[in-house]
Amino acid sequence: MTNRLSKKNELSMAEVVSAVIRDLKIASGLNEQLIFSAWDSVSGAAAYTVSKYVRDNVLYCGISSSVIRNRLYYHRKEILDRINLRLSQDELFVKDDRKTGLLKDIVLR
Repeated sequence: MTNRLSKKNELSMAEVVSAVIRDLKIASGLNEQLIFSAWDSVSGAAAYTVSKYVRDNVLYCGISSSVIRNRLYYHRKEILDRINLRLSQDELFVKDDRKTGLLKDIVLR
């Protein structure tokens, strides 16, 4: 009888979690929620954000205040870089997912 827990089949917890996420095909939804969470914490505009969605690696945010939207517009590149940095450091984020990977741009509405 062979031991299924042999050293050659040893996986780290991060590898196991990543495999489960891929097998259950929930990477896109999980990535989307991680992007929304990163937006809320990095932008500081969670209270003014009325809608968010991701399409083709572009984050679209509806902002209720024109003053806040204008301020965010000028800091868009910095916010984008900080969100992508935060996502790339998150072990649950699947970088090579077809639907939602690292962000290319942010559109404020």
